[in-house]
Amino acid sequence: MRIIERIDEMARWSECERRQGRRLAFVPTMGFLHEGHLQLVRDARRRGDRAVVSIFVNPTQFAPGEDFAAYPRDLERDRGLLEKEGVDVLFHPAAEEMYPDGFQTHVAVETLGSFLCGPKRPGHFRAVATVVAKLFNIVRPDVAIFGEKDYQQLAIVRRLVRDLNYPIEIVGHPTVREPDGLALSSRNVYLNAEERKAAVCLFRALGKAACAVRRGAVDAARIIAAARAEIDAQPLARVDYIELCDPVTLEDVQQLTHAALLAIAVRIGKTRLIDNTILKR
Repeated sequence: MRIIERIDEMARWSECERRQGRRLAFVPTMGFLHEGHLQLVRDARRRGDRAVVSIFVNPTQFAPGEDFAAYPRDLERDRGLLEKEGVDVLFHPAAEEMYPDGFQTHVAVETLGSFLCGPKRPGHFRAVATVVAKLFNIVRPDVAIFGEKDYQQLAIVRRLVRDLNYPIEIVGHPTVREPDGLALSSRNVYLNAEERKAAVCLFRALGKAACAVRRGAVDAARIIAAARAEIDAQPLARVDYIELCDPVTLEDVQQLTHAALLAIAVRIGKTRLIDNTILKR
């Protein structure tokens, strides 16, 4: 596996591969890889002739008081995992490489970024869209794989690709879960043993909402109430939001007349976790 830290070197490698007719598959990450990431990597290996994974903890997407300094990092462990998966290139740029002095250009997918996590994390999705646009320009993949657990991010990337005419196929990979249902996330490492047990309430809440739909619920308030009751029953959990929305526009849905996204954000102790499911009648 080749490790590249410079933008110009990454661009040259990509251009060389493309000239030889090879299809490039790309998985952008912030590192501290878990099985969820590795499933994205395996998908990339199936979909492309060459697989590129980036590890870049993007400083601009962390608001003041968020966990940038404490965000878990273990590059050597990540490197070993990616080598075992047969990744061709690990792109690991420094922050100074991605954001040189004088950097002042940003990309904003304005409407999609204003829903769900947007009001709670001002500027976050502008930073995500900007760094993804930069990575796409550098790596120039034919296909990029993102996890559906971060559904709003996936929706924003899809809109970005359409609006800016990137010739890139965007693939959403189903959420990967622990045996008890907890969605895999690098932030799960912040949970102590008691909080880890409590965190399963997110998955159970999604299940309760789905059960309500199977029993005939179509009103958003009733579906959301079923999910909220499960979260409220857990003393260590505090609801940030529970919303039923359109899977494409992320606008609120009042009645379940077609497939809708149930998205939740919950704080377990000091750790903020998100999860989602698609509900259908």
